[in-house]
This record gives sequence, C-alpha cells and structure tokens, in this order.
Amino acid sequence: MAYLPMTARSRDEAHRAATPLELFFDLCFVVAVAQAGRQLVHALAEDHIGAGITGYLFVFFGVWWAWMNFTWFASAYDIDDVPYRLATLVQIAGVLVYSAGIPRAFNDTDWTVAVVGYLVMRVALTFQWLRAAGGEEGGARRCALTYAVGLVVCQAGWVALLWAPEGSERWLFVVLVVAELLVPVVAERHHQTPWHPHHIAERYGLFTIIVLGETVAASTVAVQSALDEHEALDVLLPIAAGGLVLVFAAWWIYFAVPAHDRLSSNREAIPWGYGHFVIFASAAAIGAGIEVAVEHAVGKAHVSTVTANLSVTLPASLFLGFVWLLHSRHFKHGPAQQAVLPVAAVLLLACAWTGTYAVLWAGCVAAAAVAAGVTLVHRERSEGVRREEEVPS
Repeated sequence: MAYLPMTARSRDEAHRAATPLELFFDLCFVVAVAQAGRQLVHALAEDHIGAGITGYLFVFFGVWWAWMNFTWFASAYDIDDVPYRLATLVQIAGVLVYSAGIPRAFNDTDWTVAVVGYLVMRVALTFQWLRAAGGEEGGARRCALTYAVGLVVCQAGWVALLWAPEGSERWLFVVLVVAELLVPVVAERHHQTPWHPHHIAERYGLFTIIVLGETVAASTVAVQSALDEHEALDVLLPIAAGGLVLVFAAWWIYFAVPAHDRLSSNREAIPWGYGHFVIFASAAAIGAGIEVAVEHAVGKAHVSTVTANLSVTLPASLFLGFVWLLHSRHFKHGPAQQAVLPVAAVLLLACAWTGTYAVLWAGCVAAAAVAAGVTLVHRERSEGVRREEEVPS
C-alpha cells in the first residue's frame, strides 16, 4: 500500500463505516476497560468507596480520552495508507502500556507507567495531525496544527505531573483534564474538521457494545468463581438473571434512536461526545457492580447490602439518565414517552433498598422501561396510520 497525501475525507461520503483497523483498535481497549473495572471491584468490596470511585473516574478518563482522540481524527482523516496504519498500531501499543499502569495509578497514585503509555499514543497522534496539516491549507491547516500543539502541551503537563508535590496530584489531574477537553473546542473554533455523523455514531455505538460486553464477561467470571467456591446457586441466580436483563435493556435503550440525526455540527457533537464519558464509564461500572453484588452475596465483600446494591443500580441509573439526556429525549413525543427513562432511572436507584433481590428488581425495572417505550412508540405509529386512513382522498 503506497504512501498517500493526507487530505480530509468527505463529510457526505456514502456508506462510511468502521474499518477493520478501527475495530481492532477498539478491541484492544477491552484490556484497559477490564483493568479499570477490576480495580473498582476491589476498592468497593473493601469498602473504600470514595477512593474507589475517584480512582475509577481518573483511570477511565484516560481510556475514554485516548479512544476519543483517535476516533474523531480517524473520522475526518483516515486514508488507510502505510504510515497511517503504523501510527495507529503504535497508538494501540500505547493503550496496552497504559492498561498495564492502571493498577499502580489506581491504588498507589503512581502514574509513571500510564503516562509512558499515553506518551507513546500522543507521539503517534501528533504525527497524524502534522500529516493532516501538511495536506491542508488555511483554516483546516491551522486547526490541525492547533491540535498538534495542544497534544504536545497537554502531554508535557502529564509528564510534569509525575514530579508534582505529594498530595497535589489529584487537583493537578483535574486541571489537566480541563485542558485536554478544551483542545478540541479551541482547535475547531473557526474550522470544523470533516468528521462523518454516521461514522461517529457507529463508532460510539460499537464502543458501547464493547463496554457492555465487558460487563457481561466480568459478571460471568464473578458468578462462576462464586459457584466454584461456594456453590450458592440459589443466592447467585437472581443476581445473574437481573444483571443479564439489565445489560440487555441497556443495549436496547441505547440503540433505540438514530443518534446520527442530531450530529450536524460541533455545537451538538461536542456535548454529545463528551457526555458519553458517563455512558461508557457507567456501562462498564455495571459489570463491576454485579461483581461486588456477587461477592457480597457469598460473604466476601465488606460492605452493607445497600452499598452492594448501589454499586449496580447507581451506574445503571446514570446510564439511562444520560442516554435520555444526550439523544433519546430529542426523539420522544409527548410527556409519556419523555418520562419513561427519567422515571426508570429514579426507580433503579430505589431498587438499592429492596434487599437481596435488588439486582433482579433492577433488571425488571429496566425491562419495564423497554416495554413501555416500545408500547408507546407502537401506539403513536398506529394512531398516525389511523389518522392517515381517516383523511378523505
């Protein structure tokens, strides 16, 4: 495959779909998502709630932001030549190094290995943006150069974080997160990169499937381990059944509406894209929560029943709430349709106080939300067809 000049792809390109290289890139992120979830399980099970949630959000930001950086660049500039492929493979190597550093970052606030992994990713991505700048002119060139400079400056900040005074790391981390989030806003202030709405929506959907799949895998391993050690099928079955239904419902709800229809410009796309941090993090945390619920059921988790239940119902509630906030509400008609997901999110939280069958009840609530949504949409369509038939020809 020859070297090609890097020029922007058409925003109106027909049949724009995820490439095998993008799918491979996403698959390697499973390792990072699994590492973050595993550390969260250990922290919650040992009743280190605050430290566990904070550590999880910090390390998951690194996972999500690395994926975001690549995804939006690829949507605009993926030319699939040899340098592009090699740079992407280098980024994948960086992801794996970052994943290896997650336990130290989570438990000991030692970000050395994670920052090295990020540095590897950033060198490759900066090269990509400089290539893009070389093939563009005017506003597009300035935009690409701003991205490249922003990446270098922020990465310098992450490296400097390794020498920050003890006790200041978490506050400096938040400052760097804000700086990272501002780079796309500043870079695309006067020129929008030609990302493809259908392609972006598909990429986000695929990553949602990945984190939900990791939730299923983690839950399965937890139940299997508990059965091998305790053979407590009667206790574990409601958790396994409720958790599975919960994941099924999460998938159904996320893909119920065509998200790409609202992604017409950065004004809609940036809040939508950034808001997915909560969707991805909560979807992955559901699996961690199910593991905690399993450990609590067999007496291995040192937390109360309500806390164990909240480890499942809180992320599930956040998932439903943010799916509604980011795109479902824009496709709902009437107060009944609009109320389904917010009400279900509140009921999911309430399930935490229903005792040992909380996860099963949470699955029932999520399934009821799907059934209510499908019923209301079907009724609306039936009434629309009826009204059309009543109109005289």
